[in-house]
Amino acid sequence: MAAIEVILVDRDDRATGKMEKLEVHEKGLLHRAVTVYVFNSAHQLMLQQRASGKYHCGGLWSNTTCGHPYPQESTRHAAERRLFEEMGMQLTLEPVFELSYNLPLSNGLTEHEYGHVYFTISDQQPQLNPEEADAWRYASLADIQAEIQQEPERFTPWFLHTFARIPDEFTRFMDKANTVHSVDA
Repeated sequence: MAAIEVILVDRDDRATGKMEKLEVHEKGLLHRAVTVYVFNSAHQLMLQQRASGKYHCGGLWSNTTCGHPYPQESTRHAAERRLFEEMGMQLTLEPVFELSYNLPLSNGLTEHEYGHVYFTISDQQPQLNPEEADAWRYASLADIQAEIQQEPERFTPWFLHTFARIPDEFTRFMDKANTVHSVDA
């Protein structure tokens, strides 16, 4: 299998080069990433349990999907591609916010990412790729927050870091969607 390259970036998300994905995580270099949050019509978040065989964070619960754009690939295309590759879902995603983090992982790797976060609402059922995910479930944001407080070790470091923003960002996302729909009516 060919090595997968990711896009190295500066703190303003300007591309500075490319490098093999594992090497980037070993060296802790800042690179571009995408994160997807799929909510259902009941406003519950679809969580993914990462496949136990993943090279890091296997078996932990996280956002619906995540990954890295290929060089010359847009973040939206990368997010939609990864959602299909991991969860078998073809959905249109909306960009919601960006953030940066530098988080050590338990196996000596580092997630130093400039992340582009996408949301969508869908009641479509996923078709899991077993190389990517072991399980999935829906949960309310309040229930997820309670789980995080009780057992944070069950979740990926980037999900723990990002989740604090999700309730407010979801409210803004829904307000924007409701405004667009009321204008269209």
